[in-house]
Amino acid sequence: MATTKLVLITFAICRLILTVGLTVDPTELLRLVVDGQLSVDPSDVDTASKDFGLMSRAAPLAVLHPASAQDVAGLVRAAYSSPHGFTVSARGHGHSINGQAQTNNGVVIQMSGGSLRSGRPGQAARVSEKGMYIDTWGGELWIDVLRSTLEYGLAPKSWTDYLYLTVGGTLSNAGISGQAFNYGPQISNVHELDVVTGKGQLLTCSEEQNSELFHAVLGGLGQFGIITRARIALEPSPQRVRWIRVLYSNFSAFTKDQEFLISLHGQPSSQKFDYVEGFVIVDEGLINNWRSSFFSPSNPVKITSIDSEGGVLYCLEITKNYDESTADTIDKEIEDLLEKLDFVPTSVFTTDLPYVDFLDRVHKAELKLRSKGLWDVPHPWLNLFVPKSRISDFNEGVFKGILGNKTSGPILIYPMNKDKWDQSNSVVTPDEDIFYLVALLRTALDTGDETHTLEHLTNQNRRILRFCGDAGIEVKQYLPHYTTQEEWMDHFGDKWARFYKRKMEFDPRRILATGQRIFSPSSVSSSLGVGGDKLSVS
Repeated sequence: MATTKLVLITFAICRLILTVGLTVDPTELLRLVVDGQLSVDPSDVDTASKDFGLMSRAAPLAVLHPASAQDVAGLVRAAYSSPHGFTVSARGHGHSINGQAQTNNGVVIQMSGGSLRSGRPGQAARVSEKGMYIDTWGGELWIDVLRSTLEYGLAPKSWTDYLYLTVGGTLSNAGISGQAFNYGPQISNVHELDVVTGKGQLLTCSEEQNSELFHAVLGGLGQFGIITRARIALEPSPQRVRWIRVLYSNFSAFTKDQEFLISLHGQPSSQKFDYVEGFVIVDEGLINNWRSSFFSPSNPVKITSIDSEGGVLYCLEITKNYDESTADTIDKEIEDLLEKLDFVPTSVFTTDLPYVDFLDRVHKAELKLRSKGLWDVPHPWLNLFVPKSRISDFNEGVFKGILGNKTSGPILIYPMNKDKWDQSNSVVTPDEDIFYLVALLRTALDTGDETHTLEHLTNQNRRILRFCGDAGIEVKQYLPHYTTQEEWMDHFGDKWARFYKRKMEFDPRRILATGQRIFSPSSVSSSLGVGGDKLSVS
């Protein structure tokens, strides 16, 4: 077995040498990667060439399944020291939309799954009950982090809506869900990281140690390093969740109530909800399906009987966590909070479920879509941060205008408090105290309906961005996708100079995460449309 593995790795190294002119000592590279697996298997390479978006394909040379952080560092160090160079991209669970974790003529590091499904690279996740944190591998899925912490009655504070994403993947963006108004995004709940920089250095960083790298990596789109370990803040885990949805026909009342609820973040837990999200209903076909597993025995109202503004309804989604000690007071706490809101009185729908089931709710929908062949299809998603002052204009122009009365996926909308976001991190948000996430999570389907095609949805996304530009709505893309230097500089705004400086410090040869199309490798020609050496810091 060991001899076979060595032969395969040797073949992979030789392929790299022949293809990109790698001039490092092959025996040194063999020693660095022998604990894991460097694969040129067509199925591995094919998987690494695409992502969840299914809108782009790349041509990686090989895929590394690391056995440790040292494997990751060794590969990056080889790329950095090579005179001709090759690019390196870390791939988690492959949920990028526009090829952000892909690379051409380089090596993809498969941080999760692959040949290591039966065990975690490096050390197993470690939970500290005293310190209230978990140390976990950067390629660990959040669902597995949750399972590890629940053994101690603990759980992370801030989440994403979908748990089958990797720790390193969400921390490289922000990681947001309905808890963000209270705890901030996931990147605001990290104590410490181990990071492999673009020079191949494996460094521990935190607020106190290598702080510039720490803040660069959080929300840094993979540009400054690969997260191999993260120390995540924990709290006592609730046992159950009361999940509530209420409807609004008036957008102003809807946003006023959402903003009121997130203003309660400093109040005792008994006087606020634990999760605040919402979504827009523009598709007549969704009106009869949106309730899903919810029930309202005392209010059997027909959704279609609610008068809406321009055919659009708005749903506020809120939860209250509880356990045995608070089960007797949960109903009164919810009643007191709901009395302060201005929703349609007959539209209260509730369900009660275990905490784990609520957090893992999207996975159940995934399984249904997979069973119908509707998961592995193009996903032209568009995620925007919209300033509070312009959310009403966005509603008029997009929800009531551009989208029409058909959509092929959920449209999320909920506000967040900017003061919960550390401005030292790389992620950018609108320059207002409150901003909204608007997530158009549409799916392209071959149903014969022109409005469901990939071309129609991508054109519609362009129209939405053009509308915002023409109307002066200063949105910021979340999970951003741009192809020109000017667009990236505009995206980062006054953070661009710092972003560029950090790139030159931690990845001076620009070999990491080239699929983001922010920088081109310093010594490899590129057709990405972003000139690596020409980038300005002004």
